[in-house]
Amino acid sequence: MTERTCCSGCSATADTLAPPTRDELPPGTRSLRLHIEAMDCPTEEALLRRALGDMPGIVRLDFDLIGRVLTVRHHDVEEEAVLRRVAATGMTAKRHDPAQRMPATSREEAWWKLGVAAVLALAAEASHWLGLAEPWLAAALALTAIALVGLPTWKKGFIALRHRTLNINALMSVAVTGALLIGQWAEAAMVLVLFTLAECIEARSLGRARNAIRELLSLAPESASVRQANGDFQRMPASEVAVESLVRVRPGERLALDGSVMEGHPSLDESPITGESLPVDKAPGDAVYAGSVNQGSEFLYRTTRAASDTTLARIIHTVEQAQASRAPTQRFIDRFAAVYTPAVFAIALLVALSWPWLFGIGWLEGTYRALVLLVIACPCALVISTPVTIVSGLAAAARTGILVKGGNVLEQGYRLKTLAFDKTGTLTRGRPTQRIWHPLDATLDEPARSRLRGLAAGLAGRSSHPVSAALARAAEADGIRPLEVYDVRELPGRGVVARQGECQVWLGNRRLMQQFATTDEALDDHLAEHEARGETLVILGEESRPLALFAVGDPLRAESREAIEALHRLGVTTLMLSGDNPASVAAMAAQAGIDEAHGSLLPEDKLAMIEARAQQGPVGMVGDGVNDAPALARADIGFAMGALGSDAAIETADVALMDDDPRRLADFLHLSRYTRTVLMQNILLALGLKAVFMALAFSGHATLWMAVFADMGASLIVVANGLRLLRHGRRPGVERPQRDLGHDEAFEENTVQ
Repeated sequence: MTERTCCSGCSATADTLAPPTRDELPPGTRSLRLHIEAMDCPTEEALLRRALGDMPGIVRLDFDLIGRVLTVRHHDVEEEAVLRRVAATGMTAKRHDPAQRMPATSREEAWWKLGVAAVLALAAEASHWLGLAEPWLAAALALTAIALVGLPTWKKGFIALRHRTLNINALMSVAVTGALLIGQWAEAAMVLVLFTLAECIEARSLGRARNAIRELLSLAPESASVRQANGDFQRMPASEVAVESLVRVRPGERLALDGSVMEGHPSLDESPITGESLPVDKAPGDAVYAGSVNQGSEFLYRTTRAASDTTLARIIHTVEQAQASRAPTQRFIDRFAAVYTPAVFAIALLVALSWPWLFGIGWLEGTYRALVLLVIACPCALVISTPVTIVSGLAAAARTGILVKGGNVLEQGYRLKTLAFDKTGTLTRGRPTQRIWHPLDATLDEPARSRLRGLAAGLAGRSSHPVSAALARAAEADGIRPLEVYDVRELPGRGVVARQGECQVWLGNRRLMQQFATTDEALDDHLAEHEARGETLVILGEESRPLALFAVGDPLRAESREAIEALHRLGVTTLMLSGDNPASVAAMAAQAGIDEAHGSLLPEDKLAMIEARAQQGPVGMVGDGVNDAPALARADIGFAMGALGSDAAIETADVALMDDDPRRLADFLHLSRYTRTVLMQNILLALGLKAVFMALAFSGHATLWMAVFADMGASLIVVANGLRLLRHGRRPGVERPQRDLGHDEAFEENTVQ
């Protein structure tokens, strides 16, 4: 019984990379998720679309054929009415419970029936070939074999024909029925046996793609040791553990839930989330994530999320949504198959009616050749090639901490020509430190100097930008008490403005200073001197007077230059887009080896830069998932760096890199290109085999069982080829040493720089 999925995989994709789209649902739309065991190929999807598509109140149908889940988006449609319509197609639906773990196998194959049927079919074929018995014995053996394994195919074929759908079951049913009518008993039986055998093998092969998703879910244990009211610890199902519960984790155990460390200093392997295998040292207050393995000492942590809302659960949900989305090639193949199959069916009828007249062959021979064409007509191999390849790629990416939001993103990522980078937290460590500061009036005494530090600390503490945070940390470390400010306004891309006493005070970059004050040549030279060293400058001012200068440094990540070099080897042009001063941006870009650098950019300026680049070819934007939202949204593919623990990053980006390693970008491009290669291989294999056997069918050199081998054999080949991606979770293009991701390098939600 097949476990097929919808398709994609054709060379005729669009020449341009369309931005990923997310369909907006009307307000008030509700969702009903149904598990349909028999929904395992485009055949069933087409039947269900016909049965449910015109039902009043249904907004949209989303199919996950790998997971056999149908999501019905609707407005007040009764569940029983939907179930009745599904039952009319010969399938049974039940409400899908995402918290319930699916069994390792979805259905039991009656292998003994298949074995007996194969023996009977071979006996019938041998008796026919060798003339060992009367014709009625071959017919009896064949009919017995068909009764054992062929009735499900006939039933599904009848349902498809009743719904005016031509699929493999309908074509096989017509072909086998025709073979019986013209007296080809043994061959009809052999065709059904081979077809059923191929479906069973294909089902087990495709089960690997489903298992790849299921294995992600199994990374989090089903129970946790939770402290009770009396102080004892008791094992409880993870789904029943309340938020704010205290959980104990012993050495070697996996975490069942997200939380925050309360007691202990564990060392956790977070590779299920980030893909990095070296353990991360944790301290009280640090975040921990479900699926991580405790490789250190016993510790306690307080849960912060329910089992259904952990970071791992959100990753799995995202992968499931991504695998259900249709890639561009898949949409093309759907349209192609809708024309191809009826066309070949019509050609088969034409052969049956015209070949005897045109070539002088017998009517039975003409009918036989038409039946062979019917079997070859099904585009199963073509249809199945893309979904299994895309799902394998999505699962492989998720295993290594690359969360891809859709099959279209994975398939077309190879087309990217330009990658634009935000600076802070992307190529730099994202944790700036204050290097020096000094008042612009060198004659100030110590109390006056302390007041300036306190004023700067008061303003910096009211900003969410990491550069401001650096000033606040430095002041705290030096024992400076922040001064109170009010009427605070944060200006994205500039800084902070507030009032202190009767005066207006401000803290920000050069652009903000130019808004309030004029500078002389000496000050400009002084600022340029710092900027030439790659430092970010923050100026403190009161009314129209600059008062103090703070120089902040955010060092380049050690791996950033390696990441840029890897992208250059792939032929990708790199840009740096930052709100920092141009001199500092240029210095940082030079260190990283980036092709172009642009500074002093507001959010709308970054958007304009992305739009201009998009006119020249597909462009990606790399940021923090919250910052640079307009540019990330406009880019053909948006990448969120260091998305671990960030809801916003996982939700907004097309690709979320769960750790903060920019070398993952080259990994993604390698995987996308490899996925594209496998897709093209599958298309050529499927179409090539079809073409060869159709030519043999026209010339009379192909038999029905050969046609089954051609059709199902091609399907098995493309499935096996697509599953190769599961062994290439990390392509060898970027060799990297393992490293420890300290919590100081975790993803930070910051404002536009």
